[in-house]
Amino acid sequence: MEEIELAFPAASAPSAQEVEALTSRRNGGRQCVVTKRSLDARGEPLYRYRVEVYSPEDRYEPYSLPEYKDVFNARPVAVVGAGPAGMFAALKLLTLGYKPIILERGKDVHARKTDMARLSRTGEINPDSNYCFGEGGAGAFSDGKLFTRSSKRGDIREVLHQLVRFGASASILIDAHPHIGSDKLPAICENIRKCIVSHGGEYHFDTCIVDISGEKGAFELTARDGKCFKAESIILATGHSARGVYEMLLGKSVKLEAKGFALGVRVEHPQSLIDRARYKRGRVPGLPAAEYSFVQQVDGRGVFSFCMCPGGILVPSSTEPQTVVLNGMSNSARSSRWANAGVVVQIEPEDVPSSYLSAGCFSLMDWQRDIERAMFLRTSHPMAAPAQRMTDFCKGRISSSLPQTSYFPGAIPSPLHTLLPSHVSGRLKKAFPLVERNLRGYFSPDALLLGVESRTSSAVRIVRDPQTLEAVGMPGLYPCGEGAGYAGGIVSSAIDGIRCAQNVSER
Repeated sequence: MEEIELAFPAASAPSAQEVEALTSRRNGGRQCVVTKRSLDARGEPLYRYRVEVYSPEDRYEPYSLPEYKDVFNARPVAVVGAGPAGMFAALKLLTLGYKPIILERGKDVHARKTDMARLSRTGEINPDSNYCFGEGGAGAFSDGKLFTRSSKRGDIREVLHQLVRFGASASILIDAHPHIGSDKLPAICENIRKCIVSHGGEYHFDTCIVDISGEKGAFELTARDGKCFKAESIILATGHSARGVYEMLLGKSVKLEAKGFALGVRVEHPQSLIDRARYKRGRVPGLPAAEYSFVQQVDGRGVFSFCMCPGGILVPSSTEPQTVVLNGMSNSARSSRWANAGVVVQIEPEDVPSSYLSAGCFSLMDWQRDIERAMFLRTSHPMAAPAQRMTDFCKGRISSSLPQTSYFPGAIPSPLHTLLPSHVSGRLKKAFPLVERNLRGYFSPDALLLGVESRTSSAVRIVRDPQTLEAVGMPGLYPCGEGAGYAGGIVSSAIDGIRCAQNVSER
């Protein structure tokens, strides 16, 4: 097999199938397979295709997914949380012959939409059903980016091929920056659930676990409503915002530790501005809504873009009353008039103010919560976001007016430069002009900063054995995904869930 690369103008680029056929004709009818497609916008926008060309003696072997087993009467494993880590752990358990019992504090993926709409309209938070909690987890309504390409922790092909099996476009198998879209993900989550249930697994929504008793091989999990579930092992996949789970585990002598995260703002630009910055002459037919990413080192800490949503909107991501937290999402077409991204500063445990140190492993999480409350107290309408033009933020002045925003609850002119911790706002002020060097137009009065972007990852880590992946202090409990502090994003969380399911089987 040999590997070649082809490039075509983006406005007239052929499909992957057409590239395979063209390459095959040029190589005497040999089998050709596109393995990667990427957009190169450094000059004239080009789509670059990486193609594997096989000799007649060495045929391409497509990836095949493992078969699901019927597990109606199999040994039970509790999976707490139905986000990416929990769903993919449950699918793996099916292939290994175990019965996954999925316990989710929130509602199914369609019912939670009603609660999210109410949150945007009235500011009323359902602590169990929101943009973070419910079937699909936070990933179901955050664009569905699948950027992780590292294979250090597991085979990402299993995750991507599973997603295609349940309804995602096959393009995610080859795109350098694949995404699914928040309009497509709910149906995929529902298809995964139907598959798990049809093979003997169980789903229990509105089931918030408040206690775990027993030991490995004979656990009992108790829900808030008093229902009890028995399982031999537990895969804990509760996401990065389930504070009650951390508190419950600490009372069980499970080892927890404070963990660094990232804190900053959501930055929203007109999508047309980002298109001009990336494509030089703006967007033409055949080009997607332009995206960007950057990393800057400022005063010994990384400042970077996070969860960039081209053609997206801003949404309220609070999970507790009297807090304001923002996130971004976009549908598969990425067709809105705005582009948004988190721009955040890396926070390490030593950055927390000394007044929080007495909280131990919860020091960063308590500080995070207080910053989110400060954002709420600054606004007069529930879920409205304190906001500031980027240029005003850097000059330290409140904006006299704000540009239009996609954020439905609205934006209130506010001094974000003082609401954020000084070591965060100070680094952001230095970083924004630096980004302008490579992304012309980025540092603009039309750029709107909204606070706060604080749920980038968990501020607590559940310490686990590096070999067995079991929680230190509770053998048989397998913390995984973002909530455990060992993943970030859909793909890495899914891989971690798969690893934990494999270790359940091996041990």
